[in-house]
Amino acid sequence: MNPETKLQNRIIAALCANGCVARNHTVGQFYTKYGGTVNIGHHGEADIWGHRISDGKAFYIEVKLPGEFPRTDQFAFLEAMRNSGALAGWCTSVEGALKIVEVN
Repeated sequence: MNPETKLQNRIIAALCANGCVARNHTVGQFYTKYGGTVNIGHHGEADIWGHRISDGKAFYIEVKLPGEFPRTDQFAFLEAMRNSGALAGWCTSVEGALKIVEVN
C-alpha cells in the first residue's frame, strides 16, 4: 500500500470515529478480467467523500502527502463543492481533515 493510501485510510478511520461517514473515492481507469477497460469517476474528484452524522453536511477531502499540492483540476473540484454548500478542502494530515469537517 502506498503512503498516500495509508494516510487516506487513517483519515477515514479518524473521521468515522468522530461522527462522520467517510469513504474512499477512487478515480481512474481499470481493466476487467476480460481485457476491457472501465473508467471510474472524473479527473479532479476528491479522494474522500462523506457527511457529518449530526447534520448530514457533505464533505470532500483531497489528501496529499506533506510537501505535495493538489492539481488545478482538484482545486477546481473542491471550489465547486464549496460553492454548492459542502465542506471541501485538502490536507496532509488527520488533524487537517478533522479541521475541514469541523468536528473538533
